[in-house]
This record gives sequence, structure tokens and C-alpha cells, in this order.
Amino acid sequence: MKHFVRVMKALSDPNRVKIIKMLQRKVMCVCEMQAALQIAQPSVSKHLKILEDAGLVTSYKDGMWVNYQLADGSSSPYASSLLGALRHWLEGDQEVSEIVGQIDAIRREDICRK
Repeated sequence: MKHFVRVMKALSDPNRVKIIKMLQRKVMCVCEMQAALQIAQPSVSKHLKILEDAGLVTSYKDGMWVNYQLADGSSSPYASSLLGALRHWLEGDQEVSEIVGQIDAIRREDICRK
């Protein structure tokens, strides 16, 4: 039951749900998510840690970037089920649509200048 509760708690925050919806669209780094969500970098990192611990998100290093993507769901049947359901949920939500709609224009190179 603890794995189920961890996944449900991870999705109990609106910003974490928005992160999942953004990662359905593309692989992103923290600075891109920060720009889209308009919240502090430590907050984005904290949300990502919770999502990773729940088996919903994975990360990998690519040069100087740490990229985040949706997990494949293999670590938890609960994470897998909810990730599948979230692909179709909230598509008509205005707030989610606005955030997801802007992420293609957000470029890490422009934000971080590195």
C-alpha cells in the first residue's frame, strides 16, 4: 500500500501534475520547467524529487544538462496506470493547456545562457 500512497501523494500537488503534463510533451530541464511554471528553482527540484521517488519521472545527464522525462512505469503498476490515465486527463483544462502550449517556445539555451 505504501507505493500506492506515494504515487497518489505525488500527484496531489497542482504543480506536480503540470510537470507531468509538460513532460508528456517533451523532455525538459529544471530551468525550462521553472520558466513555464513561474516558481523558484528549489521548488521545481523538490517537486521533481517527489515525482522521481514515486516512479513517475526519471532523469539522465546529457553534458551539462540534467533532463527529466516520464518514467516508463515499470517500477510501479500504480505509476504506470496513472501516467496512462493522465495522458487523456486535463486536456481541456485551461491552466494546463496554457502551460503546455508555451513550452515549445521555452529554450534552455535562452534561459541559462550556458
